[in-house]
Amino acid sequence: MKNIFKSLLLLLAVLTVSCKDLVDGINDDPNGITISDVDPQLFLGGTMLANTVSQVGHLNRIAGMYSGQLVGLSSLYSNIYGYNLSTAESVGTWNAIYIGVIPNVRHIRINLPDDRLLVGISKVMEAMAIGTAASLFGDIPYEEINTEGIDDPKFDGQVDVLMSMIDLLTEATGDLSAATSRAVTEDLYFNGDKDKWMEAANTLKARYYMYLKDYSNAYSSAQNGISSSAGTMKHIPVGESSTAEDKNLFWEILNGSRTGDIGNVGSYLMTILDPSDAAYRGNAKTDETARFGYYQIDEGTASGNQGIIEQYEPQQIVSFEENHLILAEAGARTAGFGTGLTHLNEFRAWLNGGGRLNANFIGMIGPNDYQAYDAADFAAGTGMENADGIDATRALIREIVEERYVSGFGEYMPYDDARRLRKADMDVSVPFPFNIGTATAHPERMPYSDNELNTNANGPGEDPGIFIKTAVNQ
Repeated sequence: MKNIFKSLLLLLAVLTVSCKDLVDGINDDPNGITISDVDPQLFLGGTMLANTVSQVGHLNRIAGMYSGQLVGLSSLYSNIYGYNLSTAESVGTWNAIYIGVIPNVRHIRINLPDDRLLVGISKVMEAMAIGTAASLFGDIPYEEINTEGIDDPKFDGQVDVLMSMIDLLTEATGDLSAATSRAVTEDLYFNGDKDKWMEAANTLKARYYMYLKDYSNAYSSAQNGISSSAGTMKHIPVGESSTAEDKNLFWEILNGSRTGDIGNVGSYLMTILDPSDAAYRGNAKTDETARFGYYQIDEGTASGNQGIIEQYEPQQIVSFEENHLILAEAGARTAGFGTGLTHLNEFRAWLNGGGRLNANFIGMIGPNDYQAYDAADFAAGTGMENADGIDATRALIREIVEERYVSGFGEYMPYDDARRLRKADMDVSVPFPFNIGTATAHPERMPYSDNELNTNANGPGEDPGIFIKTAVNQ
């Protein structure tokens, strides 16, 4: 990981400066421009675009294939679907995090130390990017990155990195609580709304505590997390419909060279949402017809998709769904059955009001599609959500985990949960099958970027492989 960041920072900033700024002082020496000549706030927009790539881009789609949500149908994605994943596939996400996010947010903090709003946002962005990297890859460089004189930063332990991100998020909420909201056009997620950033920070803390299986702290953090769907952090597609850029990233690949390569027909997710399938998860209190339609992906043509990957459909990064279902699962685990059931029913009421559906599908929701559950529904052997007779609280947690699986489509949540639950919680995990019949284990991590492996003398040298459990899941 060489020190190429300053030149990349400057290039990014120059590209975001307005045309007017570019002609001001036209007689000045064009070779004299430095990073200090550029408003540090201008680095924020590019940072968020890089973060979007890391959160809902290529590795996110691979995570979907490795958690029974997507199917690789041909070409590159067919090979990856069959667990043939090379280190080259991680280059884009690794670069987005370590070049597109981290040096930019640190540049903002160094140059605007008294702007508590931007300092707080920058810390949330760093914690999100690095926390995602730790989750996906395991041990990663952190403590020594962007350090003068260190070209080859050491790899830090996954657990230590996650704990550092939790501490950084605590710092961020302190900064944000002392800040004043203001319009920040470069803030592509929340336009400078400090309250939404504080909620997102707490949801990220809850996410990382879930990784660590610290359910008490996860529940506590989620209580201050994203409180409504209006607070969900999203990539919001923009631009003219005639241009392919800045749209839903899944739509973009189907509109380009990957038409027909990846979809979800036949995936485990779509099977359990299909009212006509024997594995359908619906019951007397649950009708999944609307979500089945909204989630369907027509891999053959981008224009045929009007649901979750429609051209202008937002993509969720840190969501209300994740936060509220952390409250449900962690609440059931730590405070008991009643607490978990209350949070689940609150969430089902939200689904019954239309939930995440867009205008093309919200009209398919009936008045009783997601009725409230009661304790009898989870009674051992007799409840409709507990036909196999397990403990009622475990049956409730199983239903909550399955709801996380469905509601988390398009996020990393289903992949994260699958890895978290395999060792000690198989009885409540979602039983999606292997992608190939000869497999004996599911993938546990993404490979390190081959650029990092080839240039960092303090790296592992060779990637350990996608079936090696990371520290939090051993």
